[in-house]
Amino acid sequence: MPNKFVPTAAAAVRDIHDGATVLISGFGLSGQPSELIDALVEQGARELTVVCNNSGSHDYGLARLIKLGRVRKLLASFPRGAASYFFEEAFAAGTIAYECVPQGTLAERLRAAGAGLGGFFTPTAYGTQLAEGKETRVIDGRGHVFEKPLHGDFALVGALSADRWGNLTYRKAGRNFGPLMCMAATTTIVQVDETVELGGIDPEQVVTPGIFVQRVVRIPRATTTEQAAETGPRSPHTGAEGVA
Repeated sequence: MPNKFVPTAAAAVRDIHDGATVLISGFGLSGQPSELIDALVEQGARELTVVCNNSGSHDYGLARLIKLGRVRKLLASFPRGAASYFFEEAFAAGTIAYECVPQGTLAERLRAAGAGLGGFFTPTAYGTQLAEGKETRVIDGRGHVFEKPLHGDFALVGALSADRWGNLTYRKAGRNFGPLMCMAATTTIVQVDETVELGGIDPEQVVTPGIFVQRVVRIPRATTTEQAAETGPRSPHTGAEGVA
């Protein structure tokens, strides 16, 4: 019988390789698997392509990964969020590439990858710089842009609970890009607040079936990273408490 629980975040991310495409869930810090990202920082993989809603905040998680020069390209909808100064510095210096993907398009590109589709047409970004170099078509009198599916080698996802087969539930806004990223990645790694016995999740409440999950690590919610997020670490530029 499968058991997808692993003992530590370090063990969960051990085989993420240089040059991998890594999908990271979260809307800001909500639903972001901060401890898995911290483990990836310690693991040492470089030249990563990261797909995320944002570029991280302050000096931990995704922001630290960018600060250390380990991300060669970021695909995101909102790269300049609260205290995202490390992305701004790296982009200004030309040490990180950036592709702007509208949020709905980002979600649909992930869904297309998970569903095995070859792509889709969307009116979003038609006639803008984001459509340059892409196929366009007028459908029913309205311009559309063709977007390709967005696959990942790995997905790092934050969820609420899991059983040993990897069936997942999420908490409120934590259920953002996580379910789509689980489907779009070759290897899905999930950190959860709690684990339950097999059968402990009502089948009607399962959001991500275990077939899309390869590894699960339990990390309780009361973590150093979350406490830092609440208080706001000091900005290296101002010396003041980080604010939005």
